Amino acid sequence: MLKPVEKKDDEYYQTLKNLIQKNLGFNSNQYKDSHFKRRIDVRLRATNTSTYKEYVELLQSDRNEYPELMETLTVNVTNFFRNPEVYDIVEKEILPAIIKSKTGGLRSIRIWSAGCSIGVEAYSLAMLFHNLLGKEFGKYNIKITGTDIDRESLLKAQSGVYSEAEMKDVRPAFLKKYFTKEEGKYLISDELKKITQFKKQDLISGPKMSGFDAVFCRNVTIYFQKELQEQLYMDFYNALGKDGFFVMGKTETLIGPSKDKFKSYNSKERIYQK
Repeated sequence: MLKPVEKKDDEYYQTLKNLIQKNLGFNSNQYKDSHFKRRIDVRLRATNTSTYKEYVELLQSDRNEYPELMETLTVNVTNFFRNPEVYDIVEKEILPAIIKSKTGGLRSIRIWSAGCSIGVEAYSLAMLFHNLLGKEFGKYNIKITGTDIDRESLLKAQSGVYSEAEMKDVRPAFLKKYFTKEEGKYLISDELKKITQFKKQDLISGPKMSGFDAVFCRNVTIYFQKELQEQLYMDFYNALGKDGFFVMGKTETLIGPSKDKFKSYNSKERIYQK
């Protein structure tokens, strides 16, 4: 059982946040304290430390704790086609609308999966595009960009190797068509890898992005403070081209200036349009 945090331990909490920023490049100040402390408490229990002071001392004496801490801070329970009802609208309405809007010579499509974690959202979208376009697939220049702050997650996304648990919502036809099973792991096809890229980006302080037909950022902003949410929603708005789509998480709500900028496309599934 964790001891109650004494008031004087608050200064060690701040020291801890500074250490995390310095050694992991993780800006904790924009996160809700309640969320951040819950994640830190996971490592306190795991390391049998009782206070922030003890945990700071542990970090200073054992650098091997940093990767464990980073994994806990960025952990995301995720799998392909999570929340199938959202993907149903995306497959039947959103992607066809994007495809239809592209005519003429080089038909370029750009999608951003923000806070992409291990890449399952980006690859889910890649499967849907490939399946929708069929023989026309080669006529489109599709690039799906996944960004995240966690290097380990990005490495997994780039490898395209997944566990049984992450495959649970993949339809059998897609499993057969887009994956190879080796030693209990599932390997994504090279054809889908060609249209996806993954890179490190801090949504808070990283460079702004633009030119997208759709931005997906689901169940990421709920951990951020209200002011930052407002800023990010405007960043996503500005990242979209004309009539671009923004897909957010079911538990998230547009706030601030973006609320008047976006028009609702499907309010139940939290899908909006520029």
